[in-house]
Amino acid sequence: MWYEIIPSAAVIVVALSLPHISAYGINKLLLGNYYKRSLMERDNRFHYLRDRQLTFSPYKVNGLEVIPD
Repeated sequence: MWYEIIPSAAVIVVALSLPHISAYGINKLLLGNYYKRSLMERDNRFHYLRDRQLTFSPYKVNGLEVIPD
């Protein structure tokens, strides 16, 4: 029957989601934040510096309210 695939589908979903979920914990342990930002490209460096200037932390979620008028 169709419900016999549920255990094997659950194993596959968990196995495929573990690397993505564990990346947050690994980044927190190694870098001190949950999100790894790459500064290799020019645009990413500008966004990093802009976020650091506006909120004094490049890892905070920024919205339009932090941009001065």
